[in-house]
Amino acid sequence: MDKNILKLSPLTESTYYILLSLVEPIHGYGIIKKVEVLTDKRLKLSAGTLYGAIKGLLNNKLIELICIEKQNKGKKMYQITTMGKKLLYYELNRLREMVNNGISETGDYYE
Repeated sequence: MDKNILKLSPLTESTYYILLSLVEPIHGYGIIKKVEVLTDKRLKLSAGTLYGAIKGLLNNKLIELICIEKQNKGKKMYQITTMGKKLLYYELNRLREMVNNGISETGDYYE
């Protein structure tokens, strides 16, 4: 496994959902709305949380700015990078392992 990926794991829940939202290009407000849909409104990102996370994701080359829509109030469009996808898949596998271990140890799945 890539040392950089291991160094960036584990992700916070907010960062995980931001990366997941960026599998297709989307702007900041779109990310907020998509995270709400994905989590059935359980997780609501504030603008400060979102843009702080975006700054870190850009610095770590996990996402990239793909365009600024001048005709649409300067909305910035982002998408996940190859490195970001590697980290997202690593996290998916890590979380799957945690869930499977929890189910096998407790013998049950609680809703």
